[in-house]
Amino acid sequence: MAFGSRTAGKHPFHGIGCVCHRPELQQASRRLDAFSRRQTMAGIGGAWLTASAVTPAMAQPAPPKSILFRQARLFDGTADGLRSGMQVLVQDGTIAAVDAAGNPPPQAALVIDCADRVLMPGLIDAHWHSLFAAVPVTELLTGDPGAIFTASTAEAQRTLLRGFTTIRDLGGPAFTFKQAIDRGVIPGPRIYPSGAMITTSGGHADLRMLSELPRNPDRLSLIEKVGGAMITDSLGELRMRIREQLLQGASQVKLVGGGGVSSPRSPLDMSTFGEAELRAAVEVVQDWNTYMTVHAFAPNTVQRSIAAGVACIEHAHLMDDRTAELMAEKKVWLSTQPFLSEADSVPLTGPSRDRLAQVIAGTPRVYALARKHGIQTAWGSDILFSPQMTPRQGTMLAHLGQWYSNAEALRMATSVNGELLARSGPRNPYPGKLGVVQAGALADLILVNGDPLADLGLVADPARNFQIIMKGGVIHKNTLGA
Repeated sequence: MAFGSRTAGKHPFHGIGCVCHRPELQQASRRLDAFSRRQTMAGIGGAWLTASAVTPAMAQPAPPKSILFRQARLFDGTADGLRSGMQVLVQDGTIAAVDAAGNPPPQAALVIDCADRVLMPGLIDAHWHSLFAAVPVTELLTGDPGAIFTASTAEAQRTLLRGFTTIRDLGGPAFTFKQAIDRGVIPGPRIYPSGAMITTSGGHADLRMLSELPRNPDRLSLIEKVGGAMITDSLGELRMRIREQLLQGASQVKLVGGGGVSSPRSPLDMSTFGEAELRAAVEVVQDWNTYMTVHAFAPNTVQRSIAAGVACIEHAHLMDDRTAELMAEKKVWLSTQPFLSEADSVPLTGPSRDRLAQVIAGTPRVYALARKHGIQTAWGSDILFSPQMTPRQGTMLAHLGQWYSNAEALRMATSVNGELLARSGPRNPYPGKLGVVQAGALADLILVNGDPLADLGLVADPARNFQIIMKGGVIHKNTLGA
């Protein structure tokens, strides 16, 4: 869906849609444009000091070498049910062993008695925006770098404490932020960054004001300087902009192939890149041994992307049966979001509300077609610009229960999403299996007080129901008192 929208009487950026063309955000972009990398890291560092001062007990900076979870009911991310009486040994950030033999723990290991609670993999959100998820417009307009990155830092920790140990970032300047998390400067999920969204003039991610027209290819627009999007109108520009994202560390690249919900000059049915351009883009990412995903709603946009060899489609809420059949035939991934009602967005008016209605009406169809044709389907939430909306991340996951069994939904948000992330191949920033509880996998784990295979709604209230959250062998939440 992509960007937030302005609403009467509510926070101006509070959900899905696209309002980045608004003067307020353009002013914010000017502020952000002034940030250097040094200022950015200073803001992150200050945010981390603030966060750690507030919640010093939420993280365990020096974990024991070995941690044994015993007497657990195990959902391993791939099965239909639970296995009882299991124990999982974590050593040096990975899962060393999974068994039911009751083997004794290593010397000096921390032993956690799960008391028949459910142990499962950390959750993965395949469509998230690390820097834009929870920064309100007032913060962008009035805050200094430290304040803005404090908001992003706080949200990164909240994301982790909702049980989302990994996210795929599909638009935004997340590279430095990812480095801060990876180095332990701030707590947060693993980030698979795309960098700037690549679009054409007039595409959904072309967030310029009309006063910035006509375009000068030799001068970047405000949104381009921020790193939120890059605009290309020639094959040479397209290749260059993609390579720039990969040079900065993109694990995959995102192209905007069509329109969006509330961007006023890019209706859902429009298409941007031609097939030849899409093919050229695919060649670049294949040269880097990774993959490209395309933002697309309309059947024509999706079909053109498939013909060009694209590996993954974002959204696709307007696709038809023939388009779904082609996706299945070509083994193209679908990464989509279960928008069920206006409660999953902010109130919209005019054409934007009409487009939101189209997406909501298309949600049952896109999932029905995915099931009918056996399309490999990933799940994401796509929440932006609102700290009030981000807690719905787990609720959006629970929406999958409309079309999938609880086990299928949980597999989608664990092992299936992990398979999509692995498509980045050598560009994978976290080599190792994610989304599964298996020997050799990365130790991202959640201990649930209850059975999410019986009640998927448990994931919508992680503060109450997730008692332990571990990422990379480090316990970031523990309410058992062990």
